[in-house]
Amino acid sequence: MTAYLDRIESMPGMAEARARVMAMLALPPRSTVVDVGCGAGHAAAELAAAGHRVIGVDLAEDAIALARSRHPAIEFHVGDAAALPLADGSVQGYRASRVLHKVPDAALALAEAHRVLTPGGRAVLVGQDYGMVVVDGPENIIQAARTVLNRKHAGRRFRALLLDAGFHDVTVEVHTTVNTDHAMMTPSLMVLANGAVDSGRVTRAEADAWLADQAARGAHDRFLSVWPMFYVSAVR
Repeated sequence: MTAYLDRIESMPGMAEARARVMAMLALPPRSTVVDVGCGAGHAAAELAAAGHRVIGVDLAEDAIALARSRHPAIEFHVGDAAALPLADGSVQGYRASRVLHKVPDAALALAEAHRVLTPGGRAVLVGQDYGMVVVDGPENIIQAARTVLNRKHAGRRFRALLLDAGFHDVTVEVHTTVNTDHAMMTPSLMVLANGAVDSGRVTRAEADAWLADQAARGAHDRFLSVWPMFYVSAVR
């Protein structure tokens, strides 16, 4: 778990992504902010270092245990995005990065965000949209994976979901990361391959052949993937 979470947060562009989210939150000094899907607490630690009170929430007990061991001065909870352990109107900022595509009901999660934010508080969501992912090579795996992975909680849906939850002043940005390091992207490629198999449109053997082809491209410095991420902010 430690290695996996650290690897994700060290991927190209991740430090810049966390900094952009902090800028979009535009928190007044010494604000209280909840980081939903906080993982091992990388962003929580940066927010705390900026002088804010941070509450990290994640469903993964092992991730929360790691976050607590690394950042004992920060408050962390095992909890659900749709049932946050917070009082009404108790936070000025709400951060959810790469979370909403995993929750069963994004609308319920954003209703909860609206509940815990104080009037004038700001929510920032970050999420991928598999319908816009590009990986150089045969297209069959990508096309099949999109049918499973690009569900209704994809990044393109964030604006509508926030408006439906009662937020206003919604702004949308799309940041694209270009990756040429195959080893760094192996976990993401596995997600695509497994999604393609789950779609029923390709076999496990076809997915494995695609993964092998991507590894070969990486070995010869011919690997290329492009991942757009939606950054969406809104006011309670």
